[in-house]
Amino acid sequence: MSSMLAQPLKLKRPSVLRVLAYLGLLVLGAVVGVAGALVQPAWFPGGLLLALAAEAGLLLGAARATGGRAGAVASAGGWMITVILLTASRPEGDFVFGTGAASYLFLLGGMAVAVICATLAPVRQPGGDGVRLGK
Repeated sequence: MSSMLAQPLKLKRPSVLRVLAYLGLLVLGAVVGVAGALVQPAWFPGGLLLALAAEAGLLLGAARATGGRAGAVASAGGWMITVILLTASRPEGDFVFGTGAASYLFLLGGMAVAVICATLAPVRQPGGDGVRLGK
């Protein structure tokens, strides 16, 4: 009798609709990142909390909508790429993030929220008769 762990992994190709959904979540994560970068310095404690709550809502909603962690990871990837690109200064000297505690709390808090939400996201359960994960 062979173990399920010893069997080769058979992966199906993702459907076009699933790939488009993940790309849409990546773009939505980028939009939330830009909005959070603009809102968080406007009202210091409230704007920061609103930006982080919006990110957490997006990540958990994306994970629930896709039925797995990949939705949260796609949204978090869009958020992180956008926020990191916004931290870079331009040749003219313009930048979005000022120096201060609020900007660092937004960057580090947003990354912590991304890790927490991707960890807490539901995981797909394999189906079939031989699976006993429901115990």
